Amino acid sequence: MSDRDVFLPVGAQPTLGDLVEQAVTAEDLGYDRVWFPEGWGRDVVTPIATAAERTERIGLGTSIANVYSRSPTLLGQTAATLQEASDDRFRLGVGPSGPIVVENWHGEDFGNPLRRTRETIEIVRQVLSGEPVSYDGEYFTLEGFRLRFDPPETQVPIDAAALGPKAVELAGRFADGWHAVNYTRDGVTPRLEDLERGVELGERDPDEVRVTLSVCCCTLEDGDRARELVAQHIAFYIGGMGEFYRDNLVRQGYEDVANEIYDAWQDGDHGHATALVGDELIDQMGAAGTPSEAREQLSQFTDLEGVDAVNVSFPRGADPEEILETMRAVAP
Repeated sequence: MSDRDVFLPVGAQPTLGDLVEQAVTAEDLGYDRVWFPEGWGRDVVTPIATAAERTERIGLGTSIANVYSRSPTLLGQTAATLQEASDDRFRLGVGPSGPIVVENWHGEDFGNPLRRTRETIEIVRQVLSGEPVSYDGEYFTLEGFRLRFDPPETQVPIDAAALGPKAVELAGRFADGWHAVNYTRDGVTPRLEDLERGVELGERDPDEVRVTLSVCCCTLEDGDRARELVAQHIAFYIGGMGEFYRDNLVRQGYEDVANEIYDAWQDGDHGHATALVGDELIDQMGAAGTPSEAREQLSQFTDLEGVDAVNVSFPRGADPEEILETMRAVAP
């Protein structure tokens, strides 16, 4: 049985206080870790630092800090500081995001995201060692930086988000874990083979590379409303967040419906895109319905071989009460 984590929608909550209260609730409900994203809402560091002060046991992590919006050195400084603030409960998740975010929002050239992710992980590890940073890479040539405080006594694990085969292989080779996002229940298994190949190339201990699978969950007494919210969420990511999520679904055997959802969303017909998701895809990518239905569906993810933690996430259209209702219904 895998661990049960929770993914909080940083930008969607009315106040920072609401968000931190959800982290406190997650700890009270027995979740193992709470992950905070960073997109176009609040930054990721402030909520984690605030939650670290309000909680005692639950793990805290970034899912995902992208490797273009902060320099690797700053990410290392941030990881060291949050490890101190949380009394060694922090885990750093990084990833390249996509060109829509990187180029349109941050004004950076997307370039070679795999290489940049690798270099970021390697530099962050140097920073966290407390030794002087010396690095000569394709993207970064650094010399002379060193933390001016004692590095964390407990190593900060670094996870990488990845979609395609080579990216997942990279996570296995260089990171301490892989974040699998927008995968079907059946589609994650072939990528685990890519992860294992990366572990072998990096001569890593496979038991030390952690797999965290995100599952969009919504459990309401109105089961139809819950399933509609999850369908909307899936349609948004497949159709509205660039081509990466669409292409990832194609690789998992859903070429026709992935392209249809994408085309409908791009044409502005969001209702049709949502309707195209269908029951099969909802059940393959999420856990939605009444509380008993959703718990049964979620168990099919938590029992997957090779998955160390299931990350309970919430549809983007869910309001704070629906998020809390779901969090309570599928708690460990």
